[in-house]
Formats: sequence, C-alpha cells, structure tokens
Amino acid sequence: MTAKEAIERVDPKAARRAVAARVDGKVVDLSAEVGDGARVEAVLPGDPPALEVLRHSTAHVMAQAVMELFPGVKIGIGPAIADGFYYDFDYTRPFTPEDLEAIEKRMAEIVKANLPFTRREVSKDEARQLFADQPYKLELIEELGEDETISIYTQGSFTDLCRGPHLPSTGRIAAFKLLSVAGAYWRGDESRPMLSRIYGTAFFDRKELKAYLARLEEARKRDHRKLGKQLELFSFHEEIGPGLVVWHPRGMILRTILEDFERTEHLRRGYQLVQGPTLLKRELWERSGHFENYRENMYFTEVEGVSYGIKPMNCLAHMLIYASRVRSYRELPIRYFELGTVHRHERSGVLHGLVRVRAFTQDDAHILCRPDQVEEEILGVMRFVDDVMGIFGFDYSMELSTRPEKSIGTDEQWETATAALVGALEALGKPYDINEGEGAFYGPKIDVKLTDALGRQWQCATVQCDFTLPERFDLTYVDADGTRKRPVMLHRVILGSLERFIGVLIEHYAGAFPLWLAPEQVRVLTITDRALGWAEKVHDMLVAAGIRAELDAANETLGAKVRNAQMMKVPYMVIIGDKESEGGTVAVRLRSGKNLPPMSPQELISRLKEEIAARR
Repeated sequence: MTAKEAIERVDPKAARRAVAARVDGKVVDLSAEVGDGARVEAVLPGDPPALEVLRHSTAHVMAQAVMELFPGVKIGIGPAIADGFYYDFDYTRPFTPEDLEAIEKRMAEIVKANLPFTRREVSKDEARQLFADQPYKLELIEELGEDETISIYTQGSFTDLCRGPHLPSTGRIAAFKLLSVAGAYWRGDESRPMLSRIYGTAFFDRKELKAYLARLEEARKRDHRKLGKQLELFSFHEEIGPGLVVWHPRGMILRTILEDFERTEHLRRGYQLVQGPTLLKRELWERSGHFENYRENMYFTEVEGVSYGIKPMNCLAHMLIYASRVRSYRELPIRYFELGTVHRHERSGVLHGLVRVRAFTQDDAHILCRPDQVEEEILGVMRFVDDVMGIFGFDYSMELSTRPEKSIGTDEQWETATAALVGALEALGKPYDINEGEGAFYGPKIDVKLTDALGRQWQCATVQCDFTLPERFDLTYVDADGTRKRPVMLHRVILGSLERFIGVLIEHYAGAFPLWLAPEQVRVLTITDRALGWAEKVHDMLVAAGIRAELDAANETLGAKVRNAQMMKVPYMVIIGDKESEGGTVAVRLRSGKNLPPMSPQELISRLKEEIAARR
C-alpha cells in the first residue's frame, strides 16, 4: 500500500490535496510503500515541510529546462533553501537575464505537461553509468559506500541523483519565479571550479508569490550596501582587501553613538570596562582549544620568531585579567565588558556588506560567577537583551544550541551547562526552539534572532555557558569555607557584531534612523543670502545644545536643498528666510514632509531633546 492510499482510507479529500506524506514522522513521497501499522499523515500546502518539497521539485524542473536549452551543461546540486531554491550549473558562459526568461518559459511548459516525479533505487555501478557525463554527480556518487543503495528521481527527460521527497507531478507547481544568477564555487571551495548558481522561489499560491516579490523589491530598496553609499556611511576597497570596512564620518558618528549607548547600558548593569590586545601568543590559543578547534577561522603571524594569533574572540585576555590576583566568592559575579575588534577568516564568496566581514567589533562580555549564580546571570543577560530589542523596535525569538560533534569538556560539564541554560529559559517563560549540535565547541548557548521590518530574521545576541575554559586556565576563587573553587564563565553579546547590527539597522529603518541615532539630526537651510546671519546663529545654538546639525547655505534653490536633505534622510529641516530672520523664529519641516508651526530656536531645541531622550 502506498502512503497516498493509506491517507485516502482515512481522508480522501486530504489525499487529493497532499503534496507528500509523513510516515512515522518522516516526510516521504506519496508513492512510497508503507507497512501495516505505520502512522501515515498527509503533508498539505501550508504545513511546514510542504514548501521545501515544492521548492526542491521546482529546482529539478529548472534543471530539466536548463539541460534541454543548453546542451552540454554540467549540473551540480539543487536544494531548497529558506526562501526558495537554487541549482548550480557549469556552462561555457555565464547565464544572462535573457537566458532566465527562456528557462522560465520552458519551466512553464514542463509544469503544464504535468510530468510525474518517479523514484527508483539503483546500485552504485548503475549510478555511475547514468551520470557518466556529469563529473559533479560522479564525485558525489564516489563518496557513497560501495553497497549503499542510491535513489534517483526522473521527470520527463531529466534524471537526478536525489534523496527526495518530491511532489507527485510537475503540475502541482502553482507559482514560481527565477530571481538571479550568481557565481558559486563547487562545494564552497575556492580552489574548485566556479559554477553559475540560478536562484528562484516557488509558492502554492500566486498571491503568496506576488507578496514575496513585493517584499523582495522593498528589500532591494533597503539594501544596506546601497544606502550605505547614498548616506555616506561606509565603503569597501579592493586596495585594502575584501571584508574590511572603511567608516566615513557619518558612519563613524552612528557607530560612536551605538558604542556610547553600549558603554552606558553596561556600566549601569554592573559590568567593568576592559580591553585586551589584538595579538596573543599561539600558546594561549593552544591552551584555550581555539588552535585545535577554530584554527581555520584564524589569522596567524610571526614576530621575532614567535607565533601569534590575531584574536577571533576576546575571552582570553578577560580570563587573564581575572587570574591576575586571588578572587573571593564575595566578588562574584564579575562582569568584564569589551568593545573588542576581532578578525576571522571568512571565505570571499560569503562576504556580504556589513553583515559578513573579516574584521568586526563585538560588544563582548564575560561573566565569571559561582555555579549557584549561573541561572540568575543568564536571566540578567536575557532581560538586558529584551530591553535593548525594545529600544530598537525588534521582535525576537530564541534558540538553545546543544553540543556539537567537535567539542571540548566532559559529558558532565556539558550536561550541567545545558541544564543551566534550560533553567534560565524556563524561568524567563518565553518560547524557544532547540538547535541540536549547533553549540560552540566549548559550551552550549542561547541564540537570539531578531526580526526586522520586513520579517527577516538575523542572528544577534548570544549567551554561552562554559565550564571548560576556566579549567584550562586554572581560574579559581576562594569559597566561604576557605577552599578554592572553579568559577563558571558565561560568554555573551547583546548586539553582536556592531558592523552586522548597523547593517541590520540600516535595512530595518530603510536608512531613516530615529532622531537619537541619526548621524545628522538637523539641517539648517537658507532661502536667501540675507538670512545667512540668523541661520548661522540658529546652527550654532543647535550645536551648543548638543544637536548634530549642519548648515546648507549653498547657492541653490530651496527645493534642491530640501531634496538633498531628504536624500540623506535628515529627520529635521530648519528653513530660514527673511520672515524667520526678522521674527527670530524658524520654520521646521520633518523628513516625512510634514511642516510644523513656526517656533523659536529654544522651542525647537526642547522638542529635539525630548525626542532624543525618549529614543522614539
């Protein structure tokens, strides 16, 4: 009996709508054979696995279209991803926008033909014969065991090496769109061939596709790389190297505002400011376990015959500060905070504006505490996160990441650390997901993912519980009974990477920062040269009051000056002409285009200070 037949016995209507089946918890094709007593459920459009099945199937349809239109093309892999799918191709030239149109047209024909997806199991030798002219598939086949059964899927003229599952037929694909082409190294390895990766998306409903494409267009408008250039915040330069940010004056003001905010918020929560060096001897990284477990992400250099590692994290110096003298149990918890710049080796293919760079500054803190204080300290971190996310207007979700395959420490330490994190999450009373095997190599962690104005999620805050590094660095405190005990270390960030967070902020606000964050808060615009004297006085009054203001007295029309200010997304425009000069007032225009009643400079300053203090 097939899975579909089993569903039909219970719910014929569901069987007609199903795109796949869930058998004893595993998602399979509707055509899969099921045994007696198996628990079989329909996977319907709208169920979590359904979109993945749809998009994976659409990737196969795209590959079929490409192979039919471009003879000789070599195919890589084509998985479903978060918002769609892709497939990698090796062809004699890059694909063009015109090619995508032709591929889409052929895909529509394949969908209309309603070709069935059929699954077959073959031996390794048979798979080699089937894909004899496809070197990338052969490489994947060779990595499988000699006796391993291999599944393949066919629809029409196309056969692919694939685990599945897939839709019953191509006709179930309701709405799709090819989005872009990008270069991608085979298997992410820069030493391997560069392939053409075609991205697309698919939905069960045309309205959903239309809404998604609208969100995509809005995301393009908000792209922080585009806005960063328009707002003169930052730049990247090949002469310097990929993934290394150059901050312009306006960007540096924004960054400094965030740094000052961070220092203030940490100090009032009992953190101590510290700073460690960028270079530390290799022996320290070996002692910590980073050299063994994190070496491929680090940069190393040699000074006078001694090997040094450029820090990818700030924790080592903080432990040395703690170990600089004997500590009492009465001192704990100790919270060290550093805005520390770190360097990590990221492959050039994954670098992306500010959100994926090679040098970045973390709002890094390490809390050293007694075992009985761990849960309360984690709770304190999570409440800190909640406060900060509220200030910036972000919703967020949480994940508990557990022990990875590559780790240090004992089973008991990992169990104790994980239990402490779970206890804090339960006490917090908010929902969380479990991310199996994605913890740091030295301990489990809670990750916070914020949701921006477009509904996208970004990794932000994290707190990691570590019993291992204090042991490796022999950190102790003198307990009430006079014996030496081992503290627990919590690694945590709130905003995470400042570079990444600024990139997210730019896109979240579409570059229109709230007043307290805006690099330029007010621009004073003159209508005539006669108004220049009063405009200069108003500008000076604003600056003296701590307002970030600039004066535009250029020989341009008022309309041009307003457009320039709006292009730079300045929150307030103060317009001064003869009437304002004579009356000692200012005319105020908001970034939204709204005009406020005339007011005195003092009234404007009071309004600005109130809005800045409220962080609206």
